[in-house]
Amino acid sequence: MDNQHKKITGYRDLSQSEIDGMNSIKALEADTGELFKQIGQIEGVDPRILALAKTNLQQGFMWFVRSIAKPADPFS
Repeated sequence: MDNQHKKITGYRDLSQSEIDGMNSIKALEADTGELFKQIGQIEGVDPRILALAKTNLQQGFMWFVRSIAKPADPFS
């Protein structure tokens, strides 16, 4: 649905450069996900450490996107 963000409280309109930046981050995230799957197939990889890497990568990409999106902070 076009402009669905306008129906969600706390979201704002993004500039084209912000959209381009977020799309670049999402492309890098997708590539990283594929690399993660590849590494997961290597025999002897420590699954606990790999799980920690996944969690931290997911969190890092989330913060990367939020640095651009700057959603409203309900706690401030």
